Amino acid sequence: MKQTAERNRVGHNHEGLVSQGGAVRKAPTIRDVASAAGVSVSVVSRVLNPESGPVAPAKRQEVLRVIDELGYRPRAAARELSAGHALTIGLVVTDLSNPFFARLADRIVWEARSHGVQVVLMTTQEDPHLEADSLDTLLDRSVSGVIATPTGGNIEKWRRLRDLGVNVVFIDRAIEELEDVDVVSIENFDSGQRSTEHLISLGHTRIGLITGPLTTSTGSARLNGYRAAHRNASLPVDPTLIRDVPFRGDAGGDAVGSLLAMRQPPTALIVANTAQVQSSVRRLVQMGTDIPDQLSLIVFDDNPWTELTSPPLSVIRQPLDMLAVHAIELVLGRMHGKLPDGARRIEVKADYLPRNSCAPVTAPVAR
Repeated sequence: MKQTAERNRVGHNHEGLVSQGGAVRKAPTIRDVASAAGVSVSVVSRVLNPESGPVAPAKRQEVLRVIDELGYRPRAAARELSAGHALTIGLVVTDLSNPFFARLADRIVWEARSHGVQVVLMTTQEDPHLEADSLDTLLDRSVSGVIATPTGGNIEKWRRLRDLGVNVVFIDRAIEELEDVDVVSIENFDSGQRSTEHLISLGHTRIGLITGPLTTSTGSARLNGYRAAHRNASLPVDPTLIRDVPFRGDAGGDAVGSLLAMRQPPTALIVANTAQVQSSVRRLVQMGTDIPDQLSLIVFDDNPWTELTSPPLSVIRQPLDMLAVHAIELVLGRMHGKLPDGARRIEVKADYLPRNSCAPVTAPVAR
């Protein structure tokens, strides 16, 4: 009898599978419950979290019946809310050596604490394999939600996280294949377009662009904005002036060197890869480039040091506070069942701060 009981016992493992009587099946998700009960995910969430909103008695009973029938186990959000414990969310950022992400993580943690929410911080170093491990770790810890800057890979793992009832918000970047995930970012297309238009208005027609990998939403959107500015000004885009480089390492400096070594080098440069701004500026200083007389320069950065250089650098300043506020509001809204179904895409306008690193184009200087 004991052996029979052991064989028939239901067990859940960290991969989200249920074993029963030797057979293995995928653990039911909150979406499975909603589908079987004929209601939306938000209704199921409100049933699990009674304080988050009303549900008609008949619907509530049907949802509870399906939960019992499917053996659905609500994840951490429901358990913590019902028990009155502090919520825990995961924060997955790509690179803490990048000042942008370090400051963004700091703002998100500060904002989360103001709501009584604890944060588990993971970093992936732009490595999809490390990201996959981080997602498994967060799943094991039963976090209530995840705010993440995705590498662009691990699509199935992100889907599995969602299917297991974990609320996910992408910040700064998005993954095209995951259209049902909330996203908070700056207006990357607009920022790329505005910075390029400013240089065109100064008479520049050969404008270099250093952007992030085009496999990321930020890299591709900023490039598209750059192209749109050229198109609107009836200027051709010279592909040899464009460098898409990794976020890690010193590829920005190498890109600067190759651009300025061209037979017809650019008269202006936009460094739209935040992680490569310091490397790019360092190479310009090492080469003795006269800014803005030889080269006008705009960088995507909001570091205080950019206004302490000589000359101060024109920048696209990314509003970290607003990114953090919106991300926390979205993940908490989802966890409390207060948001309607359907992904939200929030784009925050970045500020363009013109300084002395840009000037009207002059006659080419012999190099």
